[in-house]
Amino acid sequence: MINLSIFNSPISFIGLLALSNVFMTFAWYAHLKNLSAKPWWIAVLVSWAIALFEYALQVPANRIGYQFFSLGQLKIAQEVITLSVFVPFAVFYMGEPFKTDYIWAGFCLLGAVYFMFRS
Repeated sequence: MINLSIFNSPISFIGLLALSNVFMTFAWYAHLKNLSAKPWWIAVLVSWAIALFEYALQVPANRIGYQFFSLGQLKIAQEVITLSVFVPFAVFYMGEPFKTDYIWAGFCLLGAVYFMFRS
């Protein structure tokens, strides 16, 4: 069994959660580009295979993070990281145009961060 005590820091939590979000973003959305001509069940199986790696990073990330942050703070951190991963994915991988709505959504999340981390 891998000893995670060497990764026991808030920075490790953020790094692992960022990596897990990369995998999950691909699991959720890459099939729209890469597997659109395949049957849906193939997309499901491929997405589940990718999500397995996501969970292998996300579970230790949350266990580490919960030592330093409340459950609400973990959730808001995850949402900020998700948007930070999703925007480059949407623009560079999926070819979507950048929208100012992403910036406004980021500002809304900053407000959520403020309220969750202020106490």
